[in-house]
Amino acid sequence: KCQLLVTSLCVMLLGLSIATLSTITHYEHHFTLISDISLDSNSYRVIHHTAFYFGICLSMTLILAALLSSAATVRESLCLSAMGFFCFALAFCGLVPAACWRYTHSTEVENSMMDVYDFVYEEVRRNTSSFRRHELTAIHEAFLCCGKHSPFGDTTYVERETCPLGQVHDAGQDCLQEIQDFLKKHMDFVFLLLGIAIGFTV
Repeated sequence: KCQLLVTSLCVMLLGLSIATLSTITHYEHHFTLISDISLDSNSYRVIHHTAFYFGICLSMTLILAALLSSAATVRESLCLSAMGFFCFALAFCGLVPAACWRYTHSTEVENSMMDVYDFVYEEVRRNTSSFRRHELTAIHEAFLCCGKHSPFGDTTYVERETCPLGQVHDAGQDCLQEIQDFLKKHMDFVFLLLGIAIGFTV
């Protein structure tokens, strides 16, 4: 009984961790900034919202499974055990496709975020929108980067007008690379958490 209760507690903590990560992903400044700027034709906003709601549903399922398993262990109830196993099965059926999607579509989120930056950067380079200039400045400040490597020779003024003071473009802080590195670290952590959750549900 003690082992089952400890396992249920671990699963509950895991569910809370997934809920916390989902909330951070949804409301963290880097992600919300890109989501607010992205166009309707860009897939990032849909992915951003879907990941949040999926994460919350998954965490609630894991927490419910842990609570039912704990109650079934204490009360030795077959009915509660069956409900707990059903919730674990639901969680497993959600975790495996999520892990597979993370593995097979690892570049989709990355590309959609970089497409947002490319769009805003080119709008500012063409000097068509002062509003886009503010958005580009916000991205530079959030990701602590400055411009991008471009085949065009007339883009240096973009960095001059939108990069934070003290940022040097020649230092190699290319924004596309910074966005890619930031997202890779985040997605690796998500994949690790999904792997642990799959292990516990099994």
